[in-house]
Amino acid sequence: MTLDDFRRLNFREAGSWPLAAKIVILSIFALLILAAGAFFDWKDQFEALDAAKGEETRLREQYAQKKVKAINFELYVQQLKEVEQSFGALVKQLPNRAEIDALLTAELPISIRITGNYHDMGAFASDVAQLPRIVTLNDLAIANNAGVLSLDATAKTFRYLDEDEVARQRAATKGAKDKAKK
Repeated sequence: MTLDDFRRLNFREAGSWPLAAKIVILSIFALLILAAGAFFDWKDQFEALDAAKGEETRLREQYAQKKVKAINFELYVQQLKEVEQSFGALVKQLPNRAEIDALLTAELPISIRITGNYHDMGAFASDVAQLPRIVTLNDLAIANNAGVLSLDATAKTFRYLDEDEVARQRAATKGAKDKAKK
């Protein structure tokens, strides 16, 4: 059948068309119905399928990560126990509240007098702050003499008391408390 034969067909007499014409027209309608179904109905299903594939990929990656953790779980538990033991040992080395006062009573006061401009004073305070030991500046007095500043201060630094010194301080404190009670 040629294109000219299709032009001569009358749609009111579709029942008397030749078999080839009926098959071609029905095939075209079937394709149009499939295309409309794909566009209107299956489109959402294809989008849902793509989303599910993306979710599957994400879940597979998450599973792989958790599998690695599960395989190494015993190792992690052992490491955690070791860390807890180390932490416990370090915590025991820290002084308790009663011992902190004894540790910080070994202060060494140093009288300081410096002269210079405003920036020199700031640089000095910055340098003191950078020292590896605890140093405090107390009783600050700043005087201005014709544009030259002078700073009088008492710097206090603290030193660590070894165990013998701490024991002597505790004994002295206990002895003082015992005398006060009597």
